[in-house]
Amino acid sequence: MKIWIDADACPRVIKEIIFRASERLNLPVRLVANKSLAKHHSRLIDSVVVSEGFDVADDYIAENAAAEDIVITADIPLAARIVAKGAVALDPRGELYTEENVGERLSIRDLMMELRDGGLLVGGPAQFSLTDRQKFASSLDRLLTQLTRKKKV
Repeated sequence: MKIWIDADACPRVIKEIIFRASERLNLPVRLVANKSLAKHHSRLIDSVVVSEGFDVADDYIAENAAAEDIVITADIPLAARIVAKGAVALDPRGELYTEENVGERLSIRDLMMELRDGGLLVGGPAQFSLTDRQKFASSLDRLLTQLTRKKKV
C-alpha cells in the first residue's frame, strides 16, 4: 500500500498529517506535481515532478497507482479514475470517494463549471478551515485503520 498525493493543490497542513501517518505506519508516500517540491527527510517520502500541462500529474497518478493504494486529491475526475481502478480516493477535506458517490460528484462539478462559465455563479470552494483539517485527519485515520486490518487478515 502506498499513499499518493496530488501535490499541486494539496494544502501543506494535509501533507503534514499524511507524513505523520506515514512514519507511524511505515507507509510510503509519493507526491506528484508539475513543479519542484520541498525535499523531505524521510526515506518513506518521495516526489515525482511531471512535465507542465493540463492533467499531466493526474494522468501519472492514475496510471501508476495500484488497487491497494490511497490517492489524496481534490480533483474529482482523477478520483473517479482511481475509484474505477479499485483504489481509494480521499479529498483533502476528508470526503471519501466511492463507487456510489463519485458519479454524482462529477455531475455536480460539471454543473458548477457550466454555471461559472456562463457567469451565473462566481467564486469557488470555501476557504480551507480547521474543521476541514480535522475531518481529513479523522477520515484518513479511519481509512488507514480499515485498510491495515484488511491487510493483516
